[in-house]
Amino acid sequence: MRRKMPDLLVWGLSCLLTLGCGMTAGMSCAHARHATRHAVRHARAAHHHLRRLPPVAPMQSVSSTWSQHGLASWYGTHREIGHRTASGDIFDPGAMTAAHRQLPLGTRVRIRAVATGRSVIVTINDRGPYRGNRIIDLSPAAAREIGLLDRGTTAVDIMALPPEEAAWPHG
Repeated sequence: MRRKMPDLLVWGLSCLLTLGCGMTAGMSCAHARHATRHAVRHARAAHHHLRRLPPVAPMQSVSSTWSQHGLASWYGTHREIGHRTASGDIFDPGAMTAAHRQLPLGTRVRIRAVATGRSVIVTINDRGPYRGNRIIDLSPAAAREIGLLDRGTTAVDIMALPPEEAAWPHG
């Protein structure tokens, strides 16, 4: 099931190249088969760098001086919308929320994008990301606030909020 999308992509490329074999002037069927094999190898290699990381035990508590620097991404495709997060909440793409592998659920943190300097306060309500070297996944609304939607990933600084700043309602 994990490889369904790459396999579908490879199958689609194979079909297109095979169909194009008879319609393309100057391209032999042998060349089309070679191009198909080449496309298959590259499609599989493109997903290889996104290794799946093992789960990590969540932290029991977080100090107000805790911080982390790393790569952020965002999530919220049609597959996640309406499903429950690790905290039990229904995933809301318009909420200021995020997924972190270790921070306790309910923790409020400030995310600052290094590239734009913009920041947003989010509540950790889910677990992840589990792919690549990413340290946090933001909801689409939070990603939009820091200019991440168009980039896909960006370097961020994450800072735990002191209790007086973490109190609701903050946005």
